[in-house]
Amino acid sequence: MSTRSKILIVDDELNIRRILQMAFEKSGHQVMVAEDARVALQLLEENNFDVVITDVTMPGMNGYELQNIIHQNQPDLPVIIMTAFGTIPQAVAAIRNGAFEYVTKPFDLDQLKKIVTSALEGDGPKVKATKKKAKGPDLGNDPFLAVSPAMKEVLETVRQVADSKATIMIGGESGVGKEVVSQAIHNLSSRAKKSFVAVSCAALPESLLESELFGYEKGAFTGANGSKVGRFEAANEGTLFLDEIGEIPHIVQVKLLRVLQEREIERLGSTKPTKIDVRLITATHRDLRAAVDAGSFRLDLLYRLQVVEIQIPPLRERIEDIVPLAELFLAKFANENGRDALNIGPAATKALHAYHWPGNVRELENTIERAMVLAPGSCTELEARLLPERIQKAS
Repeated sequence: MSTRSKILIVDDELNIRRILQMAFEKSGHQVMVAEDARVALQLLEENNFDVVITDVTMPGMNGYELQNIIHQNQPDLPVIIMTAFGTIPQAVAAIRNGAFEYVTKPFDLDQLKKIVTSALEGDGPKVKATKKKAKGPDLGNDPFLAVSPAMKEVLETVRQVADSKATIMIGGESGVGKEVVSQAIHNLSSRAKKSFVAVSCAALPESLLESELFGYEKGAFTGANGSKVGRFEAANEGTLFLDEIGEIPHIVQVKLLRVLQEREIERLGSTKPTKIDVRLITATHRDLRAAVDAGSFRLDLLYRLQVVEIQIPPLRERIEDIVPLAELFLAKFANENGRDALNIGPAATKALHAYHWPGNVRELENTIERAMVLAPGSCTELEARLLPERIQKAS
């Protein structure tokens, strides 16, 4: 590997550009940065780069569009995709579309350096595939894994509603994959080239949620030293996913209802409305009808949000998906840890099927990651002994 390899970093966040530039220059590389895809394409015309590292969500052209253009013009130039909204279907799609590798923010800098080293040495996913490394189930053109009849039905609904303008509410227990389904709806829609912005309403304090969603002007409140674009504006012409919608306070419910009715928002501290074009998808594990009866959720807002309702069944009700999902996670964590994927042994399969999975797909993913970490380097099979005791006992 040449110590003077030339790297292009594309990210609209100044701090990310600075961190990566300093890190790779310290490693002896030449580094150029761009704040958006337009500047990146200009630099690509004027320079010969060895690797491109690009964010996905940026103003204007997104990282996937940039990667596609690079792949058409310079098919041998490795492009590493970075995003804060990482999902397995996105990872599969990005690599199939020619990306070298896919990393999620916040990223591990040492791991990213290893990926860049692999890119410069030509040891990418295509090379790994020829070596029969870490291979998971083929997803074909499906935006998420659907083996069971229940998930095939969900997938069919997703395909039917993806390109409509209808507001969609996704229900299901925690960990079933509501954000994965919402991302699939976005990816299959005409908005796919625009931003997908995800917000966990439960993760934000009530005092911050309103300003995060709608933005604010300078002086709107103590500490507002400048204006800020909210998540609705950030998702303009794209998709906004509001997870745990049942947790939003009354004042935000009122403002959200107005957004859905008028298709405009007002930043805090402003009296000037801003027109927006956003596809809204929400999700909840709560019974919002009961919340309406209890007086904590507005009935008129519920009607607006539930134009189309998609219910994702818990993992215990779609046993056919368990092993294929486990194989997908095995491939993912094998790649992350630089080792071959494991086959799933009969005893492990029996245990995985017998367990009731209260944490659903998220619990399964964590279980597989733990097994990969604990498996000896010489191990070729996921054995039942590598699973947590609670799962071993289930069989």
